[in-house]
Amino acid sequence: MKALLATVLLASTVLVPSPSRVLKFLDPVERFAPGVASTRYDEVRLTLSPDGNTALWFSRNRPGGPGGHDIWISRRDGERWRPATPAPFNTPGRDFDPAFSADGRVVYFCSDREGGQGGDDLYRVSMDGDGRFGHPENLGSAVNSAADEFAPMLSPDGRTLLFSSDRAGGAGGHDLYSAGMQDGEAAPARRLPGDINTAAQEFDATFLDDGHTVVFARALDFGKAPVRQFIASAYGGRYGAGQPLPSPVNEPTGDSYGAMLDGSHPRTLTYSARRPGGEGLDLYRVRYRIEPP
Repeated sequence: MKALLATVLLASTVLVPSPSRVLKFLDPVERFAPGVASTRYDEVRLTLSPDGNTALWFSRNRPGGPGGHDIWISRRDGERWRPATPAPFNTPGRDFDPAFSADGRVVYFCSDREGGQGGDDLYRVSMDGDGRFGHPENLGSAVNSAADEFAPMLSPDGRTLLFSSDRAGGAGGHDLYSAGMQDGEAAPARRLPGDINTAAQEFDATFLDDGHTVVFARALDFGKAPVRQFIASAYGGRYGAGQPLPSPVNEPTGDSYGAMLDGSHPRTLTYSARRPGGEGLDLYRVRYRIEPP
């Protein structure tokens, strides 16, 4: 009898997932800056400054930059966005996954430039009030490794850095990690606790405005399996495995990833998706409301 009870308890522990909060999308989705940011090339991970006047994203195949992966920038001029140009801190290598801090003073991004820890590393670069960028700084060995680190994103309160890595010791492929931040310095990174990391690839994560709910991408294999976006919430400090987001973020066909909290509009999510009729990955924005599970 005791053995049977133990089996039942174990099964209930394994089979009952942690609840995830739900995103309800409020408006029709907006394709961002057609012809400037959303073009016939692949455009990924749109991030906007808090004043809404500067947009950054990256493309892996748009010509005109110094490398194969480049970060692009556009400035708002009234109601229009000026023609996009490569960001001045690009290199001939891979530069991608930009993300503004909540105060707009720092941009976090990834690069495989010389002087890193190995592979793709996490960097940051300051931006002053006139929109000029400083010198990029590697975030160091507390968060970077000899493997690849992707998609850095600082929480709205500035205390937690969220990113993904395929370093040794993970659940499989890329996993989601976080690191505490204090006075600009990162504490040693740890995998997000709970069931959120699986044998699949988990990457491109963003905190939502509540600071503990995350939206992230999951795929069984990069380039060989559909990419879908999920939402997961922390209960008791642990994240559930996540629930897939509804339309328009996830659709029956076409990849969806590169989510980012829009710093210029309350409770607005940006993301990248490949949709029927398009020529590449385009950038989108949509307002949301967080609801209980």
